[in-house]
Amino acid sequence: MLTTVATVLAGLIGVGIIFMGARAFWAPQAAVGFGIPDTPTEDRSFHAWLTVKAVRDIACGLSIFVLLAGATPHLLGWFMLTVTGIPIGDAVIVLRNNGPRAAVYGIHGATAVVLLTISVLLLIA
Repeated sequence: MLTTVATVLAGLIGVGIIFMGARAFWAPQAAVGFGIPDTPTEDRSFHAWLTVKAVRDIACGLSIFVLLAGATPHLLGWFMLTVTGIPIGDAVIVLRNNGPRAAVYGIHGATAVVLLTISVLLLIA
């Protein structure tokens, strides 16, 4: 039962990551929600960097689906544990750039906790 719940949650995380990456192509102003103050959403150079991030987000989300389709829950758990470092790193970036604490803890910190929880559930299965 826990494995099924964790697997479904991992799939939802995959969908969410792909959506966030794809959204950068049609709504680059959404990058403001990341939490870095004075995000230059109208700057063409920023759009180039945002596109780089978007492609990586989409690839990461697709990787979850590859693991869902062909790997054991244990391997998926290890993968989810390693990608927990991404929102932790994002939280540090926002914190170091004097971003809002709501983004640090409410967005990035909460995402890290969810990923860690999914990881544990898959690893103990």
